[in-house]
Amino acid sequence: MKKCCFTGHRNVNVTVSLKRKLADEIRRLVDEGVTDFYAGGAMGWDMLCEQAVLSLKNTEYSHIRLHLVLPCPPDEQTRRWNQRDKELFLRIMEKADSSEVMFDRYFNGCMKERNRRLAENADICICYYNPADASSGTGQTVRLCEGKGIPVVNLFETQKIF
Repeated sequence: MKKCCFTGHRNVNVTVSLKRKLADEIRRLVDEGVTDFYAGGAMGWDMLCEQAVLSLKNTEYSHIRLHLVLPCPPDEQTRRWNQRDKELFLRIMEKADSSEVMFDRYFNGCMKERNRRLAENADICICYYNPADASSGTGQTVRLCEGKGIPVVNLFETQKIF
């Protein structure tokens, strides 16, 4: 069994091209034997990846699994989110194959511990990482994966300005 983790920024330039690249990358990994996908349940990239895995599970690959690794209880993680994002998060949680809540409350540093757990669970990482934001949690997770020799596929797209 091979495992993939996702990490990425909360602010994502979601395009048709990016969604296609993400789905194609997940398909490639499944064809190479990846069956388990781990995500952190954050807004932005995490939720985009979670939705992509669930969509592919429902249409093409019924054997793949989505695992959520949450840093704190869902009500604390989503406390400042808008209602639409909270509802999407709950739908994803209901459809995920498993969810692990690492700590019983939010605290400064729980997200870093969640990122560490994601890297521990991975044989490969798909990210949306802007290297200009190296101090972010995404940057930390990418460095953790690279330090463990885990291949990292970065789907970050710079926005073209004309």
